[in-house]
Amino acid sequence: MPVWPAIQHVSLESPGLSAAEARVRGIDMPVVRMDRGEELPSARNIDGLVVMGGPMGVNDTLDHDHLAGEVELIRSALGIEIPVLAVCLGAQLMAAAAGADVFQGPVEETGPGEVSLVAEDPVLGPAGTDLPVIHWHQDTFDIPSGARLLASSDVYPHQAFAIGRAAYGLQFHVEIGLEAALVLRPHFPFEVSEGELTRIETSGRRVISRFFDLATGPEI
Repeated sequence: MPVWPAIQHVSLESPGLSAAEARVRGIDMPVVRMDRGEELPSARNIDGLVVMGGPMGVNDTLDHDHLAGEVELIRSALGIEIPVLAVCLGAQLMAAAAGADVFQGPVEETGPGEVSLVAEDPVLGPAGTDLPVIHWHQDTFDIPSGARLLASSDVYPHQAFAIGRAAYGLQFHVEIGLEAALVLRPHFPFEVSEGELTRIETSGRRVISRFFDLATGPEI
């Protein structure tokens, strides 16, 4: 059975729809809880990697010493072309692992919204499409050298990027389905309606399914 650990930083932010998609495909997705001091896996012992969000920043290594280890894990995964799905903080960690700068932006970007797809992509969709998402960040990143910029918003131009065949960094959330939202909703610093959550989940399921199709399918 393929093993895809999910790196989780706080109790509230679970792999969500990514875990549901993994189950359907017969993928074992053990959750590695960094907030509980659990040990990171070795890139050579896994078939894929999911890295979730969290309130800390990439550079907060004094308070969260596991972050440096996560950057090294992602760097190793990229080096041997293991598929990676990195969300929010995860995307920032992946940018750092690929040599890009990560830094605090001028304003918070929070709440339900959209990103505009700026390039044709087999996972996110055709260029010019608006993808419904949840924003919940202020840190941002430069696009790593050799990576493909995939999505932008009016507030932050760097919203998603891909490296190689199947390593994706998403600054926004598409993995928060209705079930995960029940846990998160009391902690959201914004309002989101049932209709907005349903729209984001419907679109997010398609995105995550296409990611797993690409990551687990034959190389072309």
